[in-house]
Amino acid sequence: MTSIDELIQRYPLLAACRADIESAFRALVDCYAAGGKVLVCGNGGSAADADHIVGELMKGFLRKRPLPPEMRVSLAAADPELGGEIAAKLQGALPAINLSAASAFTTAFGNDVSAHLTYAQAVIGYGRQGDALVGLSTSGNATNVLAAFCVARGLGLKTIGMTGSKGGRMVGRCDILIKVPAESTPKVQELHLPIYHCLCAMIEAHFFP
Repeated sequence: MTSIDELIQRYPLLAACRADIESAFRALVDCYAAGGKVLVCGNGGSAADADHIVGELMKGFLRKRPLPPEMRVSLAAADPELGGEIAAKLQGALPAINLSAASAFTTAFGNDVSAHLTYAQAVIGYGRQGDALVGLSTSGNATNVLAAFCVARGLGLKTIGMTGSKGGRMVGRCDILIKVPAESTPKVQELHLPIYHCLCAMIEAHFFP
């Protein structure tokens, strides 16, 4: 049974999202395989979800992810006293950044320029062609997330949206849109979590078999 099969078995409502989840998985694998990184953003509970996603990608989630032998040798050589222990404990990472986390930058830009363009400015700073942006909005109408998608598409990033059943203004503004079959904010977020857990698990299994 695949991870997506297991997800849908536990959450039958998500069968309608299967094709989009699979597309998101392929896009994120392609991003990482090409040496890219993933940017994630959202507001409120979705900002917390963005942080959760980054946490699962940047360290071992369901697997230990030991560093490759050549990296362990290099770290050990870098500091004979500390390098060996560090190399033994660190894990392989899938680079990801939560755009919601930089409070000094976001508050300064929001105060000085425009609060709804803070994520767009962050994409200008971090985004490079071949990267991916995952934006979460339960309504699909978060203006700061939509602005980030605009900049990301203009820079050549792959864009993935996660929202509720109506899609809101996200429709047509991202390459892949996962619309869960719910409308109220808490119910949408309750369905977003198992989806991004599934995606993180699948991506990890691909790169750390």
